[in-house]
Amino acid sequence: MDRKPTLDEYLELTNAVGWSRYITAPSASGALENSLYSVVAEQDGEAVGMARIVGDSALFLYVQDVLVVPSCQGSGVGGAIMDRLMQWLDERVPDRVFVGLFSATGKTPFYERYGFYPAASQAPEMYQYLRLPEESIP
Repeated sequence: MDRKPTLDEYLELTNAVGWSRYITAPSASGALENSLYSVVAEQDGEAVGMARIVGDSALFLYVQDVLVVPSCQGSGVGGAIMDRLMQWLDERVPDRVFVGLFSATGKTPFYERYGFYPAASQAPEMYQYLRLPEESIP
C-alpha cells in the first residue's frame, strides 16, 4: 500500500527486526515526514513490512528501511515491497540518478534481482552514528 507508516507502526516494525537501538521516536517522526516515498505491506490489517525512498530527488536517492517482520520473511512480502519501490522509481525518476542502499549481510542476492550490485572495493561503504550509546555501537 502506497503510504507512510504511522510512527507507531514504524517503531513496532523496527523493533521487530532489532533496529530499535538506533532509533528514537523524534528522529523516526522526522525521517518519516521527510521521506520521498513510502510503502507499507499489511496482513490482516497489521503492518508487516515497509520501505522508504529518501534523497534529494535530483541526483541521489536511497532505498531505506526495507524490513519485514520475521514471521513474514521469505513469504514474498519483501519482493512485493521492492517491486513497488522499483515501479515508483521507474515512473518518476530522471535518467542517471544514483540509487543506493545498504544491504544486510547475506541479503545482496535479493537486491541484485532489482539491478543493485555491491560497491566496488575502491568505493568502500562507510558510516557513523552520531551520539549512539556506546553499548549500541555495532
